[in-house]
Amino acid sequence: MLTSKTVTEFLDELASNSAAPGGGSISALAGALSAGLTSMVCRLTIGKKKYADVQDEMEKILRESEELRRRLTLLIDEDTAAFNEVMAAFALLKETPEQQQLRSDAIQTATKKASLIPLEVMRHAATAASIAKSAAEKGNSNSITDAGVAALSARTACSGAMMNVLINLGLLKDQEFVTTTRKEAKTISETVEATVGATLQHIGKVLGM
Repeated sequence: MLTSKTVTEFLDELASNSAAPGGGSISALAGALSAGLTSMVCRLTIGKKKYADVQDEMEKILRESEELRRRLTLLIDEDTAAFNEVMAAFALLKETPEQQQLRSDAIQTATKKASLIPLEVMRHAATAASIAKSAAEKGNSNSITDAGVAALSARTACSGAMMNVLINLGLLKDQEFVTTTRKEAKTISETVEATVGATLQHIGKVLGM
């Protein structure tokens, strides 16, 4: 599993000539990093007298960010596994009409799964962006830049995952699925951009940027 490796081992595998892990897993990682930073800001806020009025909210956000971190961490490996399933489908025999049909069906099934995983990353990234915004606005002001990086990481997770959604949709024959998935991805992307933009604007005002 990728997530059981050291940082150095993970980066070495990422930089190798293997196509996986790739951008999909890194998008999930970016989302997990976003959630982790938000958790940190919450923990640096909770228990401080200055922030007593937002403690309950910070505790709620912390629970949410930790669940996001857990799920997005799992998606790092799930994305790579899905990519490998697509490659295995393409490697199936295609010498007879029956084999060709089986191969085509396997490719469609695996590719649909490979599009749904980054779509899930996008959904989680939208939540990550939202709670990073709350952390920036209400959390410990000494950690506002950490909340900002959390927001940027959520945007990276969303944008990267969207590219992986779209490239997989291009291989699918189920046009109803393609249309519905593309529409959802676009909506999520627009939401994340707006949320992160508002977060950065707030941080910019505080820092005098």
